[in-house]
Amino acid sequence: MQVKISRVEWPYAGVFRISSGAQVSAEAVQVELQDGSFTGRGEGHSVFYHDETVDSMLAQLKSIEGDLARGISREQLQARMPAGGARNAVDCALWDLEAKRAGKRAWVLAGLKSVGPITSDFTLSLDTPAAMAESAARVPQYSRLKLKLTGDGDIERVAAVRAVRPNASLIVDANQAWSERHLREFTPKLRELGVKLIEQPLPAGEDEVLARFSSPIPLCADESCQTRTSLPAVAGKYQYVNIKLDKTGGLTEALALAREAQELGFKLMVGCMAGSSLSMAPAFLIGQLCDFVDLDGPLLAKADMPHPIRYDGGSMQPPDSELWG
Repeated sequence: MQVKISRVEWPYAGVFRISSGAQVSAEAVQVELQDGSFTGRGEGHSVFYHDETVDSMLAQLKSIEGDLARGISREQLQARMPAGGARNAVDCALWDLEAKRAGKRAWVLAGLKSVGPITSDFTLSLDTPAAMAESAARVPQYSRLKLKLTGDGDIERVAAVRAVRPNASLIVDANQAWSERHLREFTPKLRELGVKLIEQPLPAGEDEVLARFSSPIPLCADESCQTRTSLPAVAGKYQYVNIKLDKTGGLTEALALAREAQELGFKLMVGCMAGSSLSMAPAFLIGQLCDFVDLDGPLLAKADMPHPIRYDGGSMQPPDSELWG
């Protein structure tokens, strides 16, 4: 097996801000596994709140390069590497390679009988109310918007967007930035503004109050839910879990997390850490199981992979086999 590991960068169309900071590009690692005439590819992004970086992911990948060359299986990979962006890149490359060897689409190998277009939201970067409203007005083709929030001033931000997009479906993401005061004060007002879902209002590990809080809007665990091992801790606090392949360490664990979460009564969202169509393609399979889809990475970037996923407004089409799977 020939192995190629590389660093890539996907510049954003503009500065992208969330509660913890701002970025101008999404850095990632890509893995290519070539077996004769078949090549599998995967892309992984660092989980920054686990102190992952592109350099740390590259070091992880270099440490198992020999295993990759010898043909490590997906099952062996789960034990060999921890969950994170590096394992995601390898795991998705192995899925792609298996699909090409078998001459079948990856969703068939994953046990999905068929797939169809799914509607992704479009994310509005954290900004002033006026700036977020202006951003929302510029994208009338997207019927579902996700607003990045931060605490004080958030009601004004959502109200400003609602004023210019009265018919849009809105979800909000605090990225752990709220306090209990924000939670109790904001949720009734956000319900009046028609918000459908709130992602990770409180810091992970400091969300015990949610077990005693009756939210008028469903709550979704993001930073609080990484893999299947997170499910006991989020039970009784959240109604949804946000599955991101960079958190789970690949499609293999993401599928297992989705199925176990559903068995426990959770509803599902699929998200991303930004990135190209190569990152979105395996997550598209998880999206088939979800009520909420946040796979808009390529829509926020200046460039993309060859054979990119096609978005008709927010309607995300199945990936081309030349891209992945």
